[in-house]
Amino acid sequence: MTLYDRLIEEKDDAYKKFQARLVPNIPSETILGVRTPQMRKIAKEVFESEYRDTFLTDLPHKYYEENLIHFFVVALIKDFDDCVKAVEVFLPYIDCWPVSDQASPKSFKRNHQKLLPYIKKWISSQHTYTARFGIRMLMNEYLGEDFEEEYLALVARIKGEDYYLKMMIAWFFATALAKRYDESVKYIETRRLDEWVHQKAIQKALESYRVTDEHKEYLKTLR
Repeated sequence: MTLYDRLIEEKDDAYKKFQARLVPNIPSETILGVRTPQMRKIAKEVFESEYRDTFLTDLPHKYYEENLIHFFVVALIKDFDDCVKAVEVFLPYIDCWPVSDQASPKSFKRNHQKLLPYIKKWISSQHTYTARFGIRMLMNEYLGEDFEEEYLALVARIKGEDYYLKMMIAWFFATALAKRYDESVKYIETRRLDEWVHQKAIQKALESYRVTDEHKEYLKTLR
């Protein structure tokens, strides 16, 4: 049975319509309508199969779900060097935000020192979803114990009109306001972000249960 056959077994036409509305920038005919838990299950099957390497090198894929499964498979690679190499091969083929956002390689958490140069490179990419992925990895991995104030500046410097890139920058700063408030609020106070990103970051921070009520009240005065 081919991967396509497995996907067809799991497809849901109603879910396909939902996904097509969620990801309007890709052709709806490339969406089969397979839910994420099923795709993660299939990804594990692919990861353990003898055709894993063939699948990972057979690019570009035709279907949205194939791209998601591809990144889920890559995220399962335990060796950091092998994983990041596979990530770099795939990033130029990402064409929508869910593919960029759903995979989080576990090997990255154990290799922050080695990962950071890659993140800096990805963030500076002109390819929207490579930059988006880089920002998300910085947000996920470096707003905790390994935080440095320079990371805020790295993201604040990113400019562009693409909606999905701007939304990621706003998400990053909203998360920073929850986890690194004292350092990140300076960027809001001095309006160092583009106006749309500034407003969206505040909005998302106000919606977050991780931002204190006191901080929320102050952020409202900075809109």
